[in-house]
Amino acid sequence: MSVNNFIKCYLKKMKTSWLNNQLNRDTWLEKSLKKIPVGFRILDAGAGELKYKKYCTHLNYVSQDFAQYDGLGNNAGIQTGMWDNTKLDIVSDITCIPEANTSFDAIMCIEVFEHLPDPISAIKEFSRLLKENGFLIITAPFCSLTHFAPYHFYTGFNRYFYEKYLIDNGFEILEIVPNGNFFEYIIQELMRVPFCAKKYSKTKISLIEKFFLLRLIKLLSKLSRKGESSSELLCFGFHILAKKVTNTNLTKKIK
Repeated sequence: MSVNNFIKCYLKKMKTSWLNNQLNRDTWLEKSLKKIPVGFRILDAGAGELKYKKYCTHLNYVSQDFAQYDGLGNNAGIQTGMWDNTKLDIVSDITCIPEANTSFDAIMCIEVFEHLPDPISAIKEFSRLLKENGFLIITAPFCSLTHFAPYHFYTGFNRYFYEKYLIDNGFEILEIVPNGNFFEYIIQELMRVPFCAKKYSKTKISLIEKFFLLRLIKLLSKLSRKGESSSELLCFGFHILAKKVTNTNLTKKIK
């Protein structure tokens, strides 16, 4: 393989690895939001820059966030550089949203739980705000690097977190869908090595070192195709679709 072809291959692998996580999540979210009937009132809890409003054109969309992150944070870990809080409908703590009981037909909370000091209280608040049979959509990382610091309080959430605390707070779980698997997660983090080496070790990864990384990534890609069940060990995160019910004898419907 020529140097130019190697570089093209490496960059393609890097782009695919980093985008798969987000692409899988966005595809699932768009599909799930289409299940919510036209005109339903939906709360985007922890909406940030309203990234997912585009999937809610058939719904009565309301955004909420605490609006304290500015893109720079404390300059530790991964930051965005800029952040626009000006388009939010509600600025409040996510555990105390100024809306009446049963105000919403649906709530989504996308990649937010790791930034909450008390995610269990947020689930309780969602239960208060949702009408009976209302939809709850949640995604959060299984494991995450420090990002948006100092507003990063948990590294991630396993499926068992949702199975306990959603059911304890009056929800029936309709779907728990893993995003990616162990091998894909490792690929994602290997692709960060050149960036982290430069930032934290003041070292530039050589071409030959990138070549060995690429060979390892190819092996992991092969193993991923044969080992989808490795998501039980590690994955990018879980996608949750649930509904609020009143029956205390809840039956989990997990796919």
